[in-house]
Amino acid sequence: MALHRARVPAPAAISDVAPESVLLLAAGRAVLLQLAHPAVGHGVARHSDFAADPLKRLHGTLSYIYALTNGTPGQAAAVREWVDRAHAPVRSEAGADGQHPAYDARDPELQLWVAATLYDSALLVHEAVFGPLPPREAEALYREYAVLGTALQMPAGAWPADRAAFRRYWNDAEARLGVDPAVRRVAGELLAARNAPFWIRAAMPVARVLTAGMLPARLREEFGLPYGPWRDRVFRAVLRTVAATYPRLPRGLRHAPMHHYLRRLPAGPGA
Repeated sequence: MALHRARVPAPAAISDVAPESVLLLAAGRAVLLQLAHPAVGHGVARHSDFAADPLKRLHGTLSYIYALTNGTPGQAAAVREWVDRAHAPVRSEAGADGQHPAYDARDPELQLWVAATLYDSALLVHEAVFGPLPPREAEALYREYAVLGTALQMPAGAWPADRAAFRRYWNDAEARLGVDPAVRRVAGELLAARNAPFWIRAAMPVARVLTAGMLPARLREEFGLPYGPWRDRVFRAVLRTVAATYPRLPRGLRHAPMHHYLRRLPAGPGA
């Protein structure tokens, strides 16, 4: 789809790309892709409560990303410790009744998948709004995104060596994703956002269209997300509008969410 984009200098590092608030358009896609991994989905289903606090996971993920990419060493260390501590109890053997798989939030394979969804979703929106990065910058950015997994238990060698290897990994992993009733219920609670602030609830109809439009058709159907010609037109119109306007916004406004989250974190040593 051809989009009219404002010309902006191509960013060359994760510290340039991660602060762009437009990447939040793919937040729902990233979370649903994570949930569609059976071990991740059932870990979240059994240890999280999207109905009571639908924004908790988003707040935690954004704090983690911004601290690692643009925070002080002390902030990065603090969020690594916080996430690791939160992950510690999220583990279970496979259910004897076959109703849920074994999972462990500290499993490097699961951390690889979560980091991969964050990278792939960010890249999807960034390219739609700013256009493709030059190959050299794209490879450098890809390598830097490994930090979202290696900051925890994922060994550096687990991150695919280059973008071509990543695409092979992604295609293989995507083929093994699936959505069962427990995961579908969690996704429904997330996208309903009934206990979110009013302005979030008001934006959810558009957010649901964007999430559905960015998901592979098979998973969209398995999650039970309605999508047809009318919603597809809305999806494309929103992306065209964002691509034409967002790059022209002042950098400080585009990066405001990052600054908000970093202000909430103590600077720590190395500030």
